[in-house]
Amino acid sequence: MNPAEWLARTARRMPDAPALLRGDTHLASYSRFAGSAAAIGASLAERGIGKGTRVAIFMTNRVEYLLAMYGIWFAGAAAIPINSKLHAKEAAWIIGNGGAALVLSDDRLGPDLADLIGKSGPEVISADGVAFANMQQASPLPAPAQMDSGDLLWLFYTSGTTGRPKGVMITCAMIASMAYDYFVDVDEVKAEDAILYAAPMSHGAGIYNFMHVMRGARHIVPESGGFDPAEILALGRRAGPISMFAAPTMVRRLVDVAKAQGETGKGLRTICYAGGPMYEADILDAVETMGPRFVQVYGQGECPMGITALSRHDVADRSHPRWRERLNSVGTAQSAVLVKILGEDGRELPRGETGEIAVRGATVMPGYWQNPEATAKTLRDGWLWTGDMGFMDEDGYVTMQDRSKDMIISGGSNIYPREVEEVLLRHPQVVEAAVVGKLHPEWGEEVVAFYVGDAPPEELDRYCLDNIARFKRPKAYRQVAALPKNNYGKVLKTELRCRLKEEEQ
Repeated sequence: MNPAEWLARTARRMPDAPALLRGDTHLASYSRFAGSAAAIGASLAERGIGKGTRVAIFMTNRVEYLLAMYGIWFAGAAAIPINSKLHAKEAAWIIGNGGAALVLSDDRLGPDLADLIGKSGPEVISADGVAFANMQQASPLPAPAQMDSGDLLWLFYTSGTTGRPKGVMITCAMIASMAYDYFVDVDEVKAEDAILYAAPMSHGAGIYNFMHVMRGARHIVPESGGFDPAEILALGRRAGPISMFAAPTMVRRLVDVAKAQGETGKGLRTICYAGGPMYEADILDAVETMGPRFVQVYGQGECPMGITALSRHDVADRSHPRWRERLNSVGTAQSAVLVKILGEDGRELPRGETGEIAVRGATVMPGYWQNPEATAKTLRDGWLWTGDMGFMDEDGYVTMQDRSKDMIISGGSNIYPREVEEVLLRHPQVVEAAVVGKLHPEWGEEVVAFYVGDAPPEELDRYCLDNIARFKRPKAYRQVAALPKNNYGKVLKTELRCRLKEEEQ
């Protein structure tokens, strides 16, 4: 099922319903939303873009993001949404690896990218320019291109544990499964509702658009284009009922501002949090301050937003004998998947024993883009091995205990140390490097780099700014004579983390 069909159906059923808004400003009805997307699809088709081709989106949060995505799908092509926080060099690598035939961007991000990929790369069209406006004036396609369940719809690039990100192939069937599970396991959506895009539309926030398109709900991009707690609270009062995706650190900041302003979150119907660990004290404070508005989802790009869910009731319940254990879990398996805890030998472990969380079902990816080795390592006997460690209780609630990978989560964004380390090691005055996460009161974690070499920290900081996204760069650089290692030469990152903890005492 091509999701552009959902948009076309909603436009026929409720053509005058408000669809796209910037803050309080109404920009397009569903009829206009679908018409513009169909016109963009026609323009892409005229360029030879259709089924089997891919179009990258490197754009900040804005309503044109939705027009771009649905225009791509009207043509039958696949979208490659790229995190707008990435450095142009990182975006260029993704565009090349994904074989994008075209890039849809904006005036903020497009010029640097265009200069970098040059004439040999795909054309970069800005949503702020005449070319994109002209695309919306083309004679629209009469209907979305036919797409089958296994067709590539969304090529999602994860942060790379081996220095380069991997492209997760998200199919039409995966998106349908994720959307249907949302209605069953996460939340209902009604026509009078709205979704607010305060987190990156290239990730969890954007992927939740489908359910709201199905129901004919409103899509609101804040005037700021990002996460501003005061702005969100004000929008809730004026434009609610609103649902939104938020990282745990965003929830904490929102609650802090609500408490300072004497707000209760009026108009914010559902806040779906995911993307990192939510501390017990934070979610207790959130529910006490704003009430039962919170739902937790656990997923990965490889199983988008679709592994487990902790319901609104479970998050707010304080009457169950094990409510605290449930609150600290990530919930139970979503309806379309099976979840197990597996040992290293692949056998299911008894309830309560810790192992690797594994999932299989309709929401799981078929594999990584042009990366059979990584696919074979992650998908085994039909099971997606998540790399996350945890246990399942007798009632089916899954509790995550640790990440088998060394991923750092800062402000809801995933940062893989190896990716930063490889940049540092390209500097001629760096001999060795190891990157770890340090607890941060606002962002969850911050990146700290230990290195052996003669490079001054300020020079390394400039070097990182020139090569990776600003949010990935280390916030501190520690020059050391040697990195701690075991007998096999592996760097002992646990020891580095202990050093950081000791400094705080």
